Amino acid sequence: MLEVAEEATRAGDFNLAAEIYSSQLAELQQPDRGLCLRKADSLTRTGRITEALDSYCAAASLGKLRPEELPVLVDTIARTLREKEPGIPGTSSGDGDCGEDDALDLFSCRLCSCLLHEPTTVECGHTFCRVCLEDDSVRECAHCKQALSKRDGLPNGRRLDVVLSGLLDKLFATESKARKFWIEGEVLWKNRDLPEALEKYNAAVDLAPSSGSLLCQRAELHMEMRSFSQAVQDGSSLCRMKPLWTKAHCVNATALKGAGRPDEALHEYLVCVALKPDWTTAKLEAQKVLSEVFSSIFENEVPLPPLQGGAATHLIKPPALLSTLRPLTLRPASFSQDSDFSPPLDESSSRLSYASPGISAVEECSTKSLAGVLASLPAPPGGLKRKHSGDGPLGVFNPPSKLLRPGAESHGRSSSAFGGRTFPAELLDSGDMECSLCMRLFYEPVATPCGHTFCLKCLERCLDHNSNCPLCKENLSEVPNTTANNWVNVLELLMGYQSIEASGSILLKYLATRGYSKTLLMEEVLQRYLGDELAERKKIHEEEMKELSNLNQEVPIFVCTMAFPTITCPLHVFEPRYRLMIRRSMETGTKQFGMCIADELKGFADYGCMLEVRDVKFFPDGRSVVDTIGVSRFKVLSHGQRDGYHTAKIDYLEDKKVEGEGLVELLKLHNAVYEQANNWFTSLKDNMKSQILSHFGHLPSKDSDPQASPSGPAWCWWLLAVLPLENRAQLTILAMTSLKDRLIAIRRVLIFVTRKRSR
Repeated sequence: MLEVAEEATRAGDFNLAAEIYSSQLAELQQPDRGLCLRKADSLTRTGRITEALDSYCAAASLGKLRPEELPVLVDTIARTLREKEPGIPGTSSGDGDCGEDDALDLFSCRLCSCLLHEPTTVECGHTFCRVCLEDDSVRECAHCKQALSKRDGLPNGRRLDVVLSGLLDKLFATESKARKFWIEGEVLWKNRDLPEALEKYNAAVDLAPSSGSLLCQRAELHMEMRSFSQAVQDGSSLCRMKPLWTKAHCVNATALKGAGRPDEALHEYLVCVALKPDWTTAKLEAQKVLSEVFSSIFENEVPLPPLQGGAATHLIKPPALLSTLRPLTLRPASFSQDSDFSPPLDESSSRLSYASPGISAVEECSTKSLAGVLASLPAPPGGLKRKHSGDGPLGVFNPPSKLLRPGAESHGRSSSAFGGRTFPAELLDSGDMECSLCMRLFYEPVATPCGHTFCLKCLERCLDHNSNCPLCKENLSEVPNTTANNWVNVLELLMGYQSIEASGSILLKYLATRGYSKTLLMEEVLQRYLGDELAERKKIHEEEMKELSNLNQEVPIFVCTMAFPTITCPLHVFEPRYRLMIRRSMETGTKQFGMCIADELKGFADYGCMLEVRDVKFFPDGRSVVDTIGVSRFKVLSHGQRDGYHTAKIDYLEDKKVEGEGLVELLKLHNAVYEQANNWFTSLKDNMKSQILSHFGHLPSKDSDPQASPSGPAWCWWLLAVLPLENRAQLTILAMTSLKDRLIAIRRVLIFVTRKRSR
C-alpha cells in the first residue's frame, strides 16, 4: 500500500495518499514517525492544514522535527498567504537581496539606492556616491556595465562632483544632512565604535524617519549591540511603513527571534516567503523556527484542551501557525462545510495588529496554559491587514505614503523627479547650472577627474592652451617628459607602436582619447527642470555650428605647407588655435579645412588646397597627429580671422576642358610627360626612391581620361609633391586651371632636374 501512496503522490492525488497513510497508521500499535510525516505532507498539499498539524505534532512527539522535514508546510502556508491575501503581489525570484523601492528616482545612487552623497561622476558619465565607489567589489558601472578604472590610476582618488554636490544639498537639505550622518555612522560601525555609530544613526533617523533602508540598518545595529527590543521597534515601524518590502519582514523576523519571540518571528519569515517564494534563506529560517516551535510544545507536558473543529484528543497546534493562518488565509463568506479553517470569532481576531513595542505576547500569558496562549495570543507585529466583512468591501492592501520632509507643504508648487523626490520649484535656478567659463547655462556638461564641471566646448578650448583644470589648476595629464618636440612619441603613436591604454592612468586617457563623457545626471536635470533655458542654449549652439560648417563663406585656413589634391598630408598640431580649428572641423561634420603657405603681406597665399581629415590621434598634453588628404583646389577671395585662426571666403578651382583637336594634342602631351616622369623616378637612387615611396607611395597609374577629375590626373600632383621645387613654384602650378599648361610646366621641371643630376 505504501507503494500505491507514493504513486498517488507522484500523480498529484494527495487525498488518496493521505487516506492510505492514515489506514496504515491505524493498523500500527505504535505510530511510525516517518508515516506521520508523509501523511502530514500529503494533508498539507491538499490544504487540510489543521489535520496536517495534528500529524506533524504526532511526528514531533516521536522525535524532534528537523528543519529539512518542513519545506512542504512552509511552502503551502506561504502560497496560501499569497493566494488569499490581495495585498501580496505576484511571485518574484531572487535571493531576497531586493532594494527598498522598485523605482529609483533621478537623484538616487544605483549602488546603494539612497540619495546621492558626495556624488562622483565616473568615466562613462554616470554618477554614484563616492563611498559606494570605494567598495573594491564595484568594478563596473551599474548603469552601462562599463569597466571602471581602478583607484590606483587616480592620483588623489575619486573626487566629488562639486556642482552636483551643491545642488543636492540645496534641493534636499534635510535628507542630504541625514545621509551625511548615516554615512558617518556606517564608518563608525565599521570601526567597531558602536555607541557613537548609534548616535549618528539616531540623528539620521530624526531627520529622515521615512527612510526604510536607514531604519533597516539601525535595526541591524541594535541587534549587533544585543538590543533586540529596540530592534523590534525599528522592525515593526519598518513593516508598517513598507509592508510589501521583503527585507523589512526579514529584519523584523531576525529581531523577534533574537528577542525570544519565535512565534512572531515565524509569522514574519512566512510573509517573506509569501512575498518572495524563491528566497531560500528566508525559507530555511522559517523551517528552523517552525522546528523550534514544534519542539517547544513537548518540552512540558500540558493537558491538551479541545480545539474548534477538532476532537478533544487532538494535539495542540503551535499558536503562531493558527494565529497566522486564520487572519490571513480566510476571506469573509468564503467558508464552506469542507473548509478546514474556522472563521474568526470577531473583528479583533481577524485583523493583524502591532503589539506594543518591547512587550512580548507570550510573556503576557506566561501564567496561562498553552491553550490560553492559543486563545489570547495577539497577531504578531508587521503583518498584512485585511478588512473584516463588517468593514465593507475587501480592498487591496496599500502601503502608507512617505512622510513629508520637515518644512515641505503639500500645497506648495513643487517639481517632481517623475514620481520620486520632490522639491519646491523655486529652489532650482538656472544660475545653479552655469558654466564658470562661458557664464551661460551648461551645454553638454562634462566633469573633470578633479570634480569640476564645464561645457564640453569650453573645457576643450581651455585644454588647447594647457592641461590644467581651469578652476583648481590641477594637472589633468600627469604625463612626464612630454613636449611639443617629442617626435619619438608622435611617431610611436602614429605608427601604432604605443598604446594609450598601456599607461594605466585615467588622467592620461582622459586627455589622450578625448573621451569626455557628458555628466548624464546633470544633462537629465537640465532637460527636466530647465527645458526652456536649455532649448534656447541649444539654439545658439546650433547656429554657431551652422555658421562654422559653411565651407564657402568662412573656410578655416591652416597656414603651414603646400598640399595637393589626392596627396596625403600628415600634420602635427600643437598650437591652441589650430587645435580649436581641427576640432571644429570634426564637430561640424565637414572634416575639411584649407591649407595655404604663408604670405608676408596677406598672412597666407591666395591659392590653396582643401584637406579632408581621415583620422586624428590625440596626445595626453593636447597635441594631435592629423591624417589628411587633399581634396580640391581653391582661390582666396577674402582673408579673415576667427578665434585666433585664419579664415577665408573662397572659390573652388576646376580645370577647363578641351575637345576636338585640342583633346588629341592634350592626350599626346599627357602620355609623353607621364613616360618622362616614370623614367625620372626609375632612374633615382634606391635610398631616394625608398624615402619617396615611404612618404607618398608609388607613382599613380596613367589615367585613360585625364580630364575626368576637376583637378586633373592624380599622378601630376604626386609628381609635383616629390619634385625638388620651392613652395612658390609649386603654388604657381597649383593655381593653373589648364591641364595643358600644368603638363608643360611639369615637363620643364623634369628636364631641368634630369640635366642637373647628370652633371
